[in-house]
Amino acid sequence: MNILVLNGSPRKQGNTKRMAEAFREGAESVGHEVHIVEVCHMKIAGCLACEYCHTKGNGVCMQKDDMQEVYELLDKAEMLVIASPIYYHGISGQLKCTLDRFYSAAYPRKPKNLKKAAMILSSGDANQYDGALFSFKGDFVDYLGLENMGVFTAHGSENGSVAKLKEIRNFGMSLE
Repeated sequence: MNILVLNGSPRKQGNTKRMAEAFREGAESVGHEVHIVEVCHMKIAGCLACEYCHTKGNGVCMQKDDMQEVYELLDKAEMLVIASPIYYHGISGQLKCTLDRFYSAAYPRKPKNLKKAAMILSSGDANQYDGALFSFKGDFVDYLGLENMGVFTAHGSENGSVAKLKEIRNFGMSLE
């Protein structure tokens, strides 16, 4: 399976990155192809709401920035994993810009190969996930009809723990 992981953490060695890497290790160990995109280190502008993509662009965004790399990977992906630290009950702003730009490529229908989605979240507190979970369920599971493969969270001392990384690695290994 071809899997696209969008890492929304600006920290190059942070908890979210470590969890995304653990997922990659597990998934690749059983033959899946995994691409982790570090969206915070790319030049991806927010959606302009210009509607070019749905009027003149035939599903292609008029902005030409690093999102082109994401679009190419998204077109091939069979599974999407959204990985982010929690900021104010939601995903990071950089990742939000990236997901908003899915408008041209994923709405009103999902990319042809995309079937599954999962989420990996890191937080300082266990009660911070509501905004991110609402978006994941509404935008990806319900609206695009993707199979929910699970949401994996780590908070406080769970972040970076051997047990949490093993859980996420095992999740990657369990994918069919």
